[in-house]
Amino acid sequence: MARLLYRLGFGAHRRRLLVVLLWLLVLGGTGVGASTLAGTTSGSFSIPGQESTTALDKIDEQFGAGGGATARVVAQAPDGQKLTSSENAPKLAALVRQLSGLPGVVSASNPLDPQAPTVNADQDVAYSTVTYEAAVGDVTEAERTALLDAARNASGLTVEVTGEATQAPPHVGGPAEVIGVVIALLVLAITYGSLVLAGMNLLTASVGVGIGALGVTIATGFMDLQSTTPILAAMLGLAVGIDYALFIINRYRQELRRGRDVGDAIGTAVGTAGSAVVTAGLTVVIALAGLAVVGIPFLTQMGVAAALTIVVAVLVAVTLVPAVLGYLGRRVLPRKQRTAPPRTDVPADDAESHGRGFFRGWIGAVTRNRVAALLLAVVGLGAVAVPVLSMETTLVAAPATDSSQARAERMLADGFGEGFNGPLVVLFEGDDAVAAATAALPTIDGADDVALVIPPRPNGDGKAALVTVIPESGPATQATEDLVTDLRERLADVDGATAYVTGATAVSVDVAVALDEAMPVYLALVVGLALVLLVLVFRSILVPLVGVLGFLLTIGASLGATVAVFQWGWLGDAVNLDATGPLLSLTPILMIGILFGLAMDYQIFLVSRMHEAHHHGKSPLDAIGTGFRQAAPVVVAAALIMFSVFAGFVPKGEGPMKSIAFALAIGILFDAFVVRMVLVPAALALLGEKAWWLPKWLRRLPTLDVEGAGLEEDRDREALVDAGR
Repeated sequence: MARLLYRLGFGAHRRRLLVVLLWLLVLGGTGVGASTLAGTTSGSFSIPGQESTTALDKIDEQFGAGGGATARVVAQAPDGQKLTSSENAPKLAALVRQLSGLPGVVSASNPLDPQAPTVNADQDVAYSTVTYEAAVGDVTEAERTALLDAARNASGLTVEVTGEATQAPPHVGGPAEVIGVVIALLVLAITYGSLVLAGMNLLTASVGVGIGALGVTIATGFMDLQSTTPILAAMLGLAVGIDYALFIINRYRQELRRGRDVGDAIGTAVGTAGSAVVTAGLTVVIALAGLAVVGIPFLTQMGVAAALTIVVAVLVAVTLVPAVLGYLGRRVLPRKQRTAPPRTDVPADDAESHGRGFFRGWIGAVTRNRVAALLLAVVGLGAVAVPVLSMETTLVAAPATDSSQARAERMLADGFGEGFNGPLVVLFEGDDAVAAATAALPTIDGADDVALVIPPRPNGDGKAALVTVIPESGPATQATEDLVTDLRERLADVDGATAYVTGATAVSVDVAVALDEAMPVYLALVVGLALVLLVLVFRSILVPLVGVLGFLLTIGASLGATVAVFQWGWLGDAVNLDATGPLLSLTPILMIGILFGLAMDYQIFLVSRMHEAHHHGKSPLDAIGTGFRQAAPVVVAAALIMFSVFAGFVPKGEGPMKSIAFALAIGILFDAFVVRMVLVPAALALLGEKAWWLPKWLRRLPTLDVEGAGLEEDRDREALVDAGR
């Protein structure tokens, strides 16, 4: 692979104008495609074939689709007054008339309509259902603003708004995300000692993430993608794109210092560092695409979309980066070094110019006190992982506490009961559906946590009926989830019809069950992949075991910290947390897939230098020190960049991305600075020569050359031939 990548990098240098133009053409083409072909994303999670999803599909068939997006405008009378009073009823009627005339609104229901009143028993809280012509996700910003302004300007009543029509689609590019990118730029500038080179690194990564994110946007015009998918793809693509370019640029600078000409230095950098980039990228791609094994369509879409963005980032790193380096030539070096004589003693990753003394002291302290360092790392990560034992997950996300949506839902809960915001719907389907639904009412009402059962609503031919169940507890509570299970058991053998339980909480329960079943399979897949990959790379059994055990500690600590912050509320102000509650059901499995790939990146980049030094004859302890001093500076820079990008999505993160971004950011810190820079070196120092042992029966396995050894062998043979002449 190193030889092939050498030719690819050298070719990109020779035809740099063509390569740059092709990438710009692809970027422009995806931009045009995104502007003309993009569709809308979905904010809901469901799994085809699950009872809740099947019921929703059948409800659409039997009762018709729900039509446009809706919002609930909730009105509350002043303290001690009623909405039905002669003073407040005209105000409520005026509000309904105003809502009916808003842009894009088809209708607004009257809460005091005698045929279908939507006022509570105390007559101090009521709501109007506002229906839009636009579908969910298509309500414009101007239409949302007009609705919120109407509520804000209502006279004499407290009015708040909630519902799907009030939810703006997720977006990327807010101030916090920009700050994350600026921090990444500063880290690059310090690493290179050049703001121009840092900007070039960021620019090439931006081309890759732009193409990847725009490609995902184009896909929304042809399939129903979850709204988190484009953001996840952009976040990952930017983080790995910057890091992959960093590894290649760093190696290119080193090869120039060794005296190689520009073309040879570019080819060597792509053949050596590029081999590690391709291997690391392939690992991330397999981990993300492996989400398909869990059999959940929206997870598969997320994984594949993010994986394709990673593929683009790798291709940019091994083609566009060398092409741009060809234009920069020796200007990537400080002025004094551009004409300096070649140096053959410069470490492979330019460690001298990046605080080599600090890293020498670090690895010296870890290897001298290896038992204490290992215990401290394991115990520390284990302690942080403790909260994971109380982890709760849900798909029912709570709105921000200071938002109109949260205030509206609180008013509804106070006026109608906690369960009003998360009703369950029971569909009865069959020839005797109405009779079966009527007969089942006492059974439903007898279940624990049921506050109200609304009588059956039949469809046109009487072969389907809907029963609405209002729980006593809120939608994201364990009691409501238990009620879903209880109702399904109670209604399993209804005479004359088939019963299905659905609703937001029911969908959440079904997805959680599917994820719980898939988690062990997926974890076994990524752990097995890690073992195989690392055995092929390092020709060892114990090194892969140490790496995988470290990865498991990273996962535990990352989830534990996320539970402590987002579920318990610890340090919530530091991440601008609006409301505590269960984690999004997708967070654990997505975090495992993404962190696995990134953890293997750091394992490969760091330990491969130790393996290379050991292969060249150094003792195990010296090999650890040499490899660490060479690779640690660039790994630290890469980890800080990736942390900055992920952390930028946390303060103003929307919906599910907030907890996912936090888990990834804190996971990067744990894995890079605790596992790879403390635990792994300490464990390898304890193992000594045994760390590199491989049974004879495994020595026939192919070798993954991520260190460019093949190129060095070719050059040694060429040198011998030249000497013989």
